[in-house]
Amino acid sequence: MRKIILDCDPGHDDAIALMLAHGSPEIELVAVTTVGGNAVLEKTTRNALGIMTMAGITDVPVAAGCVRPLIGEGEDADVHGISGLDGVDLPEPAMELDPRHGVDLIIDTIMEAEPKTISLVPTGPLTNIAMAIRKEPRIIERVKEVVLMGGGMHVGNWSAVAEFNIKIDPEAAHIVFDAPWEVTMIGLDVTHLALATDEVAAKIEALGTPLSQFVLDLFAFFRQAYHDEQGFEFPPVHDPVAVARLIDPSIVGTVRAPISVEIRGEHTQGMTVTELRPAHIPADCHTQAGVSLDADRFWDLVVDAIDRLGRAQGEAGGRASV
Repeated sequence: MRKIILDCDPGHDDAIALMLAHGSPEIELVAVTTVGGNAVLEKTTRNALGIMTMAGITDVPVAAGCVRPLIGEGEDADVHGISGLDGVDLPEPAMELDPRHGVDLIIDTIMEAEPKTISLVPTGPLTNIAMAIRKEPRIIERVKEVVLMGGGMHVGNWSAVAEFNIKIDPEAAHIVFDAPWEVTMIGLDVTHLALATDEVAAKIEALGTPLSQFVLDLFAFFRQAYHDEQGFEFPPVHDPVAVARLIDPSIVGTVRAPISVEIRGEHTQGMTVTELRPAHIPADCHTQAGVSLDADRFWDLVVDAIDRLGRAQGEAGGRASV
């Protein structure tokens, strides 16, 4: 079982990442931290608590992290709506926030665990992770690996060449990619293959639980927003692909390559420059990029996790009513 810290900015696809992380028997979700990204920190934190309550994830510490990027101000992602999670009604949170800052929860969790047992899964801007590195550099040698959703080798979505999570805080991304630990970039090249098609929606609908209906409502808003904003017929569900990579690495094909974050370019800031020329890839390269996705197996993992969580809630409700 892989132990992970999910650092997120919910976000419709972050919601699915949370469900996959807690619903998979192969993952132990040991902490959740939030960051300003898809919406302001207050909203992403409220969304995380509401999603986790809806999914019955009430035994995992949650802490709010950084309000804004290392330099400058943040931007909201339009496709998630005003709340950051438009299209659904969230329940009142069933748990309180951890009193620690999110950066401190990340550091404490890593430093208190056995070395190389915790993996970091950031699915928003990398501000919290960069701040944790700066505050406690020893986490670099203790983390097993970083599997992040962000970037892309050949495509952008927040500019012609830059993906949202990287573009919002390129300086933080530079710190994370440059640190001497294992980093896997799950970028747009891969996540644009994780489409919530009608066939996927039908499989989730067949589960017949309140949680599966919640997911369908998420997809309905996300589908319309992605169609209006970016012209997709079906919405790409980015963030859970990073979790799936840890559950079964064979689902996401990767290529070992140096990855640099452009932080100065007038037109290219936030670009993840991936060096694919074989002669320029060192033997000790510590970064790799996703290049392919087995979408059917990916969605099987997601549907199974939603089913497990939904059935667990039903069983808990049945016991409570006896």
